[in-house]
Amino acid sequence: MLNYAGTPPLAAMADTDSRQLIAAELRSLIARIDLSMRLIDAAMEEEDAGGVTGSNEIVVLDDVTPRYATASAALNACRAELGQALRQLAESGNPA
Repeated sequence: MLNYAGTPPLAAMADTDSRQLIAAELRSLIARIDLSMRLIDAAMEEEDAGGVTGSNEIVVLDDVTPRYATASAALNACRAELGQALRQLAESGNPA
């Protein structure tokens, strides 16, 4: 975990500077979530490819896929909330 103890408070910065820093951080978090979602998708595909070969009629149920799906859904919800926060931040920067 990062230690922000030595970081100067955002209140001491200009509004536009602090908004830009926050927006950059939100975009960075969204990018990290996107990467995690791609890794989960790749792992799920790998699990599927490692299953039974031959017939397309066979479906293999395992206990790993639901965990991947749950993690992916949680990340997707988090990404949506971060996107909403980024939009709200952008709207708050526009003069009324």
